[in-house]
Amino acid sequence: MTYSGLTWDHPRGHDALAAAAGDLVHWDVQPLEGFESHPVDELCARYDLVVLDHPHLGEAVRARCLLPLDDLFTPGELTCWGAGSIGPTMRSYALDGRQWALPLDAATQVAATRTDLVGEAPATWDDVLGLARRAPVALSLAGPHAFLTFASVAVAMGEEPAADPDELISRQTGAAVLDLMAAVDALAPPETRALNPIGLLELMAGTERLAHCPLVYGYVTYADRTVFTDAPTVAPGGRPGSTLGGTGLALSTRCTPSAALLDHVRWLMSPAAQRDFLPRHHGQPSARAAWADPAIVGADFYRRTTRTCEQAWVRPRHAGYIGFQTAASAAVRAALAGEAGHRDVLDHLRTLYRASRTPEERAA
Repeated sequence: MTYSGLTWDHPRGHDALAAAAGDLVHWDVQPLEGFESHPVDELCARYDLVVLDHPHLGEAVRARCLLPLDDLFTPGELTCWGAGSIGPTMRSYALDGRQWALPLDAATQVAATRTDLVGEAPATWDDVLGLARRAPVALSLAGPHAFLTFASVAVAMGEEPAADPDELISRQTGAAVLDLMAAVDALAPPETRALNPIGLLELMAGTERLAHCPLVYGYVTYADRTVFTDAPTVAPGGRPGSTLGGTGLALSTRCTPSAALLDHVRWLMSPAAQRDFLPRHHGQPSARAAWADPAIVGADFYRRTTRTCEQAWVRPRHAGYIGFQTAASAAVRAALAGEAGHRDVLDHLRTLYRASRTPEERAA
């Protein structure tokens, strides 16, 4: 039997899965934008295995379209994979006391720099702003990334969004974040504002029109042309503000997993796959041991960004979050473009977030 799988259209998302699958799984791809926003229940209706982003869990659980992995793997296996995964990757795919996906791939927003053009990467946000005054620097703002950048800067400033779910973010922190983002964005090359992370890294790696992006999802596949380092802090030694990304491997309810398929998933999470096979096929492993292995392909990428990945913020995962993220990103872009005042945008973000959660979720 051949199972159907859907992943995202980039060597990091596809090559290792396809190389490992043989005749067991046929992998299709969707664009990065589909991975970020396409309703997961629609994908699960068509595919047995789905590579997804953890904020989709709420809508998936509500739609009952994923198989709980607690029913397919032993508690010992899940505990082992969780203990061995870097940062919050494993727990980001747990919701309502069940495990819904396994962290196949780990990524978070980090800094990317053409050090051959500008020298050492800036370590603090003051340094980022200073570099932007003399070299092309851009924020990641397309699609959902405007809000993700907003959230990451807030984390660096000492406040995780949604810690108080009724407020989303304090007015003081939110205003400081928008002011900083506006100052950096005002100096950015205009062509960068519509680019997703892959587009930004392509521009940086292939031209001299972009020298630094302080927050962009790290791709080891670009580490031969771009230097990746920890996300900026507000003060030296502070927390590098970053929003967790990466991918999880889930099984849909249309899937009747065979012993061979479950063994294949076990192998993808194994040390042999995580430390050797995936990296040799453009993958970006989730295992902490792989990130710490000096012999891994792209070892400098992992070494320079481990601290950020370990401390990354996990986004909310309620069923209305994806719609909120889309609307919130549009609101942040409006603030940066001067189309709306910062105070009004913060009020709008708070209203959007409250509306994204049911009364029961708000009361929990």
